[in-house]
Amino acid sequence: MPSSTSLAQFSNIQLPSLISSASKAATWAYTTQSVYRYKKRHLPGDGWTIPIIGKFADSMKPTMEGYMKQWNSGALSALSVFNIFIVMASTTEYSRKILNSPSHAEPCLVYSAKQVLLPDNWVFLTGKEHVAYRRGLNNLFTHKALGLYFNIMDSVTRKYIKKWLADAMVDATEKSIMMTVRDLNMETSLRVFCGNHLPDEATREISDKYWAITVALELVNFPFALPGTKVYRAIQARKIALAWLELAAKRSKEAMAQGKEPGCMLDEWVTLLSDPAYKGRREFSDREMAMVVFSFLFASQDAMSSGLIYGFQHLADHPDILAKVREEQNRVRPGQHDKPMTLEDLDQMPYLKAVVKESLRVKPPVTMVPYLATKAFPISDDYTVPSGSMVIPSFYNSLHDPNVFPDPDTLLPERWLNPESSANKNPQNYLVFGSGPHKCIGIEYATMNIAIVLALASELTEWEHVRTPQSDKVQIIATIFPQDGCLLKFTPRQYV
Repeated sequence: MPSSTSLAQFSNIQLPSLISSASKAATWAYTTQSVYRYKKRHLPGDGWTIPIIGKFADSMKPTMEGYMKQWNSGALSALSVFNIFIVMASTTEYSRKILNSPSHAEPCLVYSAKQVLLPDNWVFLTGKEHVAYRRGLNNLFTHKALGLYFNIMDSVTRKYIKKWLADAMVDATEKSIMMTVRDLNMETSLRVFCGNHLPDEATREISDKYWAITVALELVNFPFALPGTKVYRAIQARKIALAWLELAAKRSKEAMAQGKEPGCMLDEWVTLLSDPAYKGRREFSDREMAMVVFSFLFASQDAMSSGLIYGFQHLADHPDILAKVREEQNRVRPGQHDKPMTLEDLDQMPYLKAVVKESLRVKPPVTMVPYLATKAFPISDDYTVPSGSMVIPSFYNSLHDPNVFPDPDTLLPERWLNPESSANKNPQNYLVFGSGPHKCIGIEYATMNIAIVLALASELTEWEHVRTPQSDKVQIIATIFPQDGCLLKFTPRQYV
């Protein structure tokens, strides 16, 4: 029982003040609900939202099941997180409309993106300025440039496969490949982008720190960069990475001024800028070049790692498909498994390319990309997205549309080999790399890298996938991964 002293303390509370505060809180909560319902209008979605946080708890630990429930609730649906009104699009028509309406919506990635990537990064440009900047960067992905990058990819991949086999000799038990593939992908990207202008210690440090950036770019995070938070740690990691990348840009300029041959993307860029025939902006500071490379690293690291991991898992789970990949390798490169692959070799491997394309369709690394409605956006005849709202095009349903991809959850590379197939006749559904002015600039680079790794691994190794109850469940960390990290056993492949 409370003491008389404690009862006396309660008696000092001013009842009118308490009632007034409660009344104000109730009024504010009612207003919040009214605004949400007004914006939502007739769209499917919760009829009410928890003040301030909305669906914050669900967003902190997103699941594919939760996303599917939202997507399947309607072509357009509504929700609220941290008082941010969100409209989700689940059809190809609406998703493409968002991606191709730069006058009404622009990419906003996640709330923390500008803190981590810096607000003056070129990825946040819009309109004519973005088009002009991107046009110059397109020159870094020509067939000639890709040929240079291909040699680097082959070399780094062989180095890691050799390490995986050596590690397996010491411990033959199954291991998650999530981090080992990420390390391979990071070193490949850094060597392609910066060549030997980065010392080995830089590639290790950037690779070690980059995970902090990945987890800070999840759809929902604590938004303030306070010490100890994910965003704070990501900013520290970005500072380290940019310092090294600025050094690489400086060294590249010096090497090209000395007349050395280009050996990486930075060298290609510096050489291009000095070409008299080049029409475009010619002066870029070390910091500007570093930020572009950092944006490429951001775009490639998580998406390509996801694509590679699921590529390994899909081939292990479909030995008939793996056998066809190997048959194609033997036909194009008979007895040449120790000889570096070339871009010309890859051009003769349509089945491998179809496997990569199909694997990315079945398990698209990125399932959605947040956009911001910069003005009232009449997305349909009966609904206008309010200005300032987040509007999110979703890709998964487009990539699993049974009318375009019969048996959509099944891995069928052959669907891409028939020019008359519904898959090839409906390219608008293949949204793995987005669409519109912000479509991925490095599509060939990404698919080429995944293809090289899977080709060399199929030639040089055998791998067994140890399945668990989590193998087919999805973990969402900016991009998607198997919940168990994909457990594999590697052994050397024996040749007759």
